[in-house]
Amino acid sequence: MPGTLYVVATPIGNLEDVTLRALRILREVSVIAAEDTRRTSRLLQHYSISTPTTSLHEHNETARTPGLIQRLLAGESIAVVSDAGTPVVSDPGAGLVAAAHAAGIRVEPIPGPSAALAAISGSGIGGDGFLFVGFPPSKAGARRGWLSSLADEGRPFVMYEAPHRIRATLEDMLVALGDRTVALGRELTKAHEQLVVRPISEHLAKMSEGRGEFTLVVSPPVEVGLTVTVPSAGDVGREFGRLTEIDGLSRREAIRSLAAKYGIKARQAYNLVEEHFK
Repeated sequence: MPGTLYVVATPIGNLEDVTLRALRILREVSVIAAEDTRRTSRLLQHYSISTPTTSLHEHNETARTPGLIQRLLAGESIAVVSDAGTPVVSDPGAGLVAAAHAAGIRVEPIPGPSAALAAISGSGIGGDGFLFVGFPPSKAGARRGWLSSLADEGRPFVMYEAPHRIRATLEDMLVALGDRTVALGRELTKAHEQLVVRPISEHLAKMSEGRGEFTLVVSPPVEVGLTVTVPSAGDVGREFGRLTEIDGLSRREAIRSLAAKYGIKARQAYNLVEEHFK
Protein backbone atom coordinates (compact mmCIF):
# COMPACT_ATOMS: atom_id res chain seq x y z
CA MET A 1 0.00 0.00 0.00
CA PRO A 2 1.44 3.40 -0.94
CA GLY A 3 2.48 5.85 1.73
CA THR A 4 1.17 9.40 2.13
CA LEU A 5 2.73 12.62 0.98
CA TYR A 6 2.23 15.27 3.69
CA VAL A 7 2.49 18.94 2.69
CA VAL A 8 3.50 20.49 6.00
CA ALA A 9 3.37 24.19 6.85
CA THR A 10 6.21 25.31 9.11
CA PRO A 11 6.82 28.55 11.06
CA ILE A 12 7.50 31.75 9.11
CA GLY A 13 9.67 33.03 11.93
CA ASN A 14 8.65 32.20 15.48
CA LEU A 15 9.24 28.48 16.08
CA GLU A 16 6.31 28.38 18.53
CA ASP A 17 3.87 28.81 15.64
CA VAL A 18 4.21 25.21 14.43
CA THR A 19 1.15 23.01 15.06
CA LEU A 20 1.14 19.91 17.22
CA ARG A 21 -0.07 17.90 14.23
CA ALA A 22 2.83 19.12 12.10
CA LEU A 23 5.32 18.05 14.77
CA ARG A 24 3.75 14.59 14.97
CA ILE A 25 3.88 14.14 11.19
CA LEU A 26 7.50 15.28 11.02
CA ARG A 27 8.38 12.66 13.63
CA GLU A 28 6.45 9.82 11.99
CA VAL A 29 7.40 10.08 8.30
CA SER A 30 10.34 8.20 6.77
CA VAL A 31 11.98 11.30 5.33
CA ILE A 32 11.43 15.06 5.12
CA ALA A 33 11.90 16.68 1.71
CA ALA A 34 13.08 20.18 2.59
CA GLU A 35 13.73 23.27 0.49
CA ASP A 36 16.85 23.93 2.58
CA THR A 37 17.90 21.10 4.90
CA ARG A 38 20.02 23.48 6.99
CA ARG A 39 17.09 25.74 7.80
CA THR A 40 14.75 22.83 8.45
CA SER A 41 17.33 21.27 10.79
CA ARG A 42 16.90 24.24 13.17
CA LEU A 43 13.22 23.45 13.57
CA LEU A 44 13.88 19.73 13.94
CA GLN A 45 16.62 20.27 16.53
CA HIS A 46 14.42 22.68 18.49
CA TYR A 47 11.77 19.97 18.87
CA SER A 48 14.19 17.02 19.13
CA ILE A 49 13.05 15.42 15.88
CA SER A 50 15.54 13.01 14.32
CA THR A 51 13.79 12.21 11.02
CA PRO A 52 16.28 12.28 8.11
CA THR A 53 15.99 15.02 5.51
CA THR A 54 16.67 15.33 1.80
CA SER A 55 16.78 18.49 -0.27
CA LEU A 56 13.93 19.42 -2.62
CA HIS A 57 14.29 22.88 -4.14
CA GLU A 58 13.60 24.64 -7.43
CA HIS A 59 16.85 23.44 -8.98
CA ASN A 60 16.53 19.72 -8.20
CA GLU A 61 12.80 19.05 -7.82
CA THR A 62 12.45 17.57 -11.31
CA ALA A 63 15.36 15.19 -10.73
CA ARG A 64 14.38 14.22 -7.17
CA THR A 65 10.67 13.66 -7.74
CA PRO A 66 10.80 10.18 -9.41
CA GLY A 67 12.84 8.73 -6.55
CA LEU A 68 10.51 10.18 -3.92
CA ILE A 69 7.49 8.83 -5.80
CA GLN A 70 9.06 5.36 -5.82
CA ARG A 71 9.56 5.53 -2.07
CA LEU A 72 5.93 6.58 -1.61
CA LEU A 73 4.73 3.74 -3.84
CA ALA A 74 6.85 1.33 -1.77
CA GLY A 75 4.90 2.33 1.34
CA GLU A 76 6.99 5.07 2.89
CA SER A 77 5.39 8.34 3.94
CA ILE A 78 7.13 11.62 3.18
CA ALA A 79 6.71 15.18 4.43
CA VAL A 80 7.52 18.12 2.15
CA VAL A 81 8.39 21.44 3.78
CA SER A 82 9.64 24.81 2.53
CA ASP A 83 12.00 27.22 4.26
CA ALA A 84 9.05 28.91 5.97
CA GLY A 85 5.27 28.86 5.70
CA THR A 86 3.23 26.65 3.41
CA PRO A 87 4.99 24.63 0.69
CA VAL A 88 3.99 25.11 -2.96
CA VAL A 89 2.65 28.64 -2.26
CA SER A 90 5.44 30.63 -3.98
CA ASP A 91 7.76 27.80 -2.91
CA PRO A 92 8.90 24.44 -4.36
CA GLY A 93 6.80 21.28 -4.10
CA ALA A 94 4.17 21.64 -6.81
CA GLY A 95 5.89 19.15 -9.10
CA LEU A 96 6.12 16.49 -6.40
CA VAL A 97 2.52 17.01 -5.32
CA ALA A 98 1.27 16.76 -8.92
CA ALA A 99 3.31 13.60 -9.52
CA ALA A 100 1.90 12.05 -6.35
CA HIS A 101 -1.67 12.70 -7.48
CA ALA A 102 -0.88 11.25 -10.91
CA ALA A 103 0.48 8.10 -9.28
CA GLY A 104 -2.61 7.65 -7.10
CA ILE A 105 -0.76 8.52 -3.91
CA ARG A 106 -2.65 10.17 -1.07
CA VAL A 107 -1.65 13.82 -0.53
CA GLU A 108 -2.54 15.32 2.83
CA PRO A 109 -2.04 19.03 3.57
CA ILE A 110 -1.06 19.95 7.12
CA PRO A 111 -2.12 23.62 7.35
CA GLY A 112 -0.39 26.20 9.45
CA PRO A 113 1.57 29.46 9.20
CA SER A 114 1.31 31.64 6.11
CA ALA A 115 2.94 35.05 5.62
CA ALA A 116 0.13 36.11 3.27
CA LEU A 117 -2.62 35.32 5.77
CA ALA A 118 -0.65 36.82 8.65
CA ALA A 119 -0.32 40.10 6.74
CA ILE A 120 -3.98 40.11 5.67
CA SER A 121 -5.21 39.50 9.21
CA GLY A 122 -3.09 42.30 10.63
CA SER A 123 -3.60 44.86 7.87
CA GLY A 124 -7.31 45.62 7.98
CA ILE A 125 -7.31 45.25 4.18
CA GLY A 126 -8.93 42.41 2.26
CA GLY A 127 -11.05 40.76 4.92
CA ASP A 128 -13.83 40.05 2.42
CA GLY A 129 -11.60 38.52 -0.23
CA PHE A 130 -8.24 39.08 -1.86
CA LEU A 131 -6.00 37.92 -4.70
CA PHE A 132 -2.66 36.26 -4.00
CA VAL A 133 -0.12 36.99 -6.74
CA GLY A 134 3.19 35.81 -5.25
CA PHE A 135 6.49 37.37 -6.32
CA PRO A 136 6.63 39.98 -9.10
CA PRO A 137 9.10 39.44 -11.96
CA SER A 138 12.66 40.37 -11.03
CA LYS A 139 13.42 42.30 -14.25
CA ALA A 140 12.25 45.91 -14.25
CA GLY A 141 10.37 45.90 -17.57
CA ALA A 142 8.51 42.68 -16.86
CA ARG A 143 7.71 43.86 -13.33
CA ARG A 144 6.19 47.12 -14.56
CA GLY A 145 4.02 45.28 -17.06
CA TRP A 146 2.97 42.79 -14.39
CA LEU A 147 1.98 45.59 -12.01
CA SER A 148 0.09 47.43 -14.75
CA SER A 149 -1.95 44.28 -15.37
CA LEU A 150 -3.11 44.46 -11.74
CA ALA A 151 -4.06 48.16 -11.84
CA ASP A 152 -7.76 47.48 -12.45
CA GLU A 153 -8.05 44.51 -10.08
CA GLY A 154 -11.02 45.28 -7.83
CA ARG A 155 -9.81 43.18 -4.90
CA PRO A 156 -6.86 43.82 -2.61
CA PHE A 157 -3.90 41.71 -3.64
CA VAL A 158 -1.07 40.15 -1.67
CA MET A 159 2.46 39.86 -2.98
CA TYR A 160 5.92 38.98 -1.75
CA GLU A 161 9.19 40.76 -2.50
CA ALA A 162 12.87 40.31 -1.70
CA PRO A 163 14.65 42.99 0.38
CA HIS A 164 17.10 43.96 -2.37
CA ARG A 165 14.24 44.72 -4.79
CA ILE A 166 11.62 46.25 -2.50
CA ARG A 167 12.47 49.92 -3.18
CA ALA A 168 12.44 49.48 -6.97
CA THR A 169 9.18 47.56 -6.76
CA LEU A 170 7.51 50.25 -4.63
CA GLU A 171 8.68 52.91 -7.09
CA ASP A 172 7.17 50.92 -9.96
CA MET A 173 3.96 50.43 -7.95
CA LEU A 174 3.65 54.19 -7.42
CA VAL A 175 3.75 54.71 -11.18
CA ALA A 176 1.57 51.74 -12.18
CA LEU A 177 -1.01 51.85 -9.37
CA GLY A 178 -0.91 55.37 -7.95
CA ASP A 179 -0.27 56.18 -4.31
CA ARG A 180 -2.37 53.40 -2.85
CA THR A 181 -2.43 52.33 0.76
CA VAL A 182 -0.19 49.31 1.29
CA ALA A 183 0.38 47.17 4.36
CA LEU A 184 4.08 46.38 4.33
CA GLY A 185 5.15 43.49 6.53
CA ARG A 186 8.68 42.36 7.27
CA GLU A 187 10.10 39.79 9.68
CA LEU A 188 6.54 38.72 10.53
CA THR A 189 6.28 36.78 13.84
CA LYS A 190 9.96 37.50 14.62
CA ALA A 191 11.45 39.73 17.32
CA HIS A 192 11.78 42.74 15.00
CA GLU A 193 8.45 42.29 13.24
CA GLN A 194 7.08 45.23 11.27
CA LEU A 195 3.62 45.68 9.76
CA VAL A 196 3.06 49.28 8.66
CA VAL A 197 -0.01 50.55 6.76
CA ARG A 198 0.44 53.78 4.80
CA PRO A 199 0.59 55.15 1.23
CA ILE A 200 3.33 53.92 -1.08
CA SER A 201 4.96 57.37 -1.15
CA GLU A 202 5.36 57.33 2.63
CA HIS A 203 6.82 53.82 2.60
CA LEU A 204 9.43 55.04 0.11
CA ALA A 205 10.22 58.13 2.14
CA LYS A 206 10.68 56.25 5.40
CA MET A 207 12.16 52.96 4.22
CA SER A 208 15.38 51.81 5.84
CA GLU A 209 17.72 48.99 4.92
CA GLY A 210 17.06 45.64 6.52
CA ARG A 211 16.82 41.93 6.11
CA GLY A 212 13.85 39.68 5.62
CA GLU A 213 11.37 39.01 2.87
CA PHE A 214 8.53 41.51 2.52
CA THR A 215 4.82 40.74 2.37
CA LEU A 216 2.62 43.46 0.86
CA VAL A 217 -1.16 43.84 1.03
CA VAL A 218 -2.16 46.34 -1.66
CA SER A 219 -5.50 48.15 -1.38
CA PRO A 220 -7.81 48.19 -4.43
CA PRO A 221 -8.30 51.28 -6.59
CA VAL A 222 -10.80 53.95 -5.60
CA GLU A 223 -14.27 52.96 -6.78
CA VAL A 224 -15.18 54.34 -10.17
CA GLY A 225 -18.18 56.66 -10.06
CA LEU A 226 -17.47 58.30 -6.75
CA THR A 227 -17.78 62.08 -6.73
CA VAL A 228 -14.34 63.65 -6.81
CA THR A 229 -13.90 66.82 -4.77
CA VAL A 230 -11.15 68.93 -6.29
CA PRO A 231 -8.81 70.06 -3.51
CA SER A 232 -7.74 73.67 -3.11
CA ALA A 233 -4.44 74.92 -4.49
CA GLY A 234 -3.38 75.70 -0.93
CA ASP A 235 -3.98 72.15 0.30
CA VAL A 236 -2.20 70.61 -2.67
CA GLY A 237 0.69 73.05 -2.51
CA ARG A 238 1.29 72.47 1.19
CA GLU A 239 1.16 68.71 0.76
CA PHE A 240 3.48 68.95 -2.24
CA GLY A 241 5.96 70.77 -0.04
CA ARG A 242 5.76 68.07 2.62
CA LEU A 243 6.23 65.26 0.11
CA THR A 244 9.28 66.86 -1.53
CA GLU A 245 10.99 68.59 1.39
CA ILE A 246 10.23 66.22 4.28
CA ASP A 247 9.48 62.85 2.68
CA GLY A 248 12.14 63.23 -0.01
CA LEU A 249 10.03 62.51 -3.10
CA SER A 250 10.99 63.97 -6.46
CA ARG A 251 8.67 66.57 -8.01
CA ARG A 252 7.33 63.98 -10.43
CA GLU A 253 6.72 61.39 -7.70
CA ALA A 254 4.96 63.99 -5.55
CA ILE A 255 2.66 65.04 -8.41
CA ARG A 256 1.76 61.41 -9.11
CA SER A 257 1.13 60.81 -5.41
CA LEU A 258 -1.17 63.85 -5.15
CA ALA A 259 -3.07 62.90 -8.32
CA ALA A 260 -3.64 59.38 -7.02
CA LYS A 261 -4.70 60.58 -3.56
CA TYR A 262 -7.29 63.08 -4.83
CA GLY A 263 -8.45 61.09 -7.86
CA ILE A 264 -7.45 63.78 -10.34
CA LYS A 265 -5.17 63.82 -13.36
CA ALA A 266 -1.47 64.53 -12.89
CA ARG A 267 -1.76 67.67 -15.03
CA GLN A 268 -4.50 69.00 -12.76
CA ALA A 269 -2.39 68.33 -9.67
CA TYR A 270 0.55 70.09 -11.33
CA ASN A 271 -1.58 73.13 -12.14
CA LEU A 272 -2.81 73.35 -8.55
CA VAL A 273 0.78 73.25 -7.28
CA GLU A 274 1.81 75.94 -9.74
CA GLU A 275 -1.14 78.11 -8.65
CA HIS A 276 -0.17 77.76 -4.99
CA PHE A 277 3.42 78.84 -5.56
CA LYS A 278 2.64 81.83 -7.83
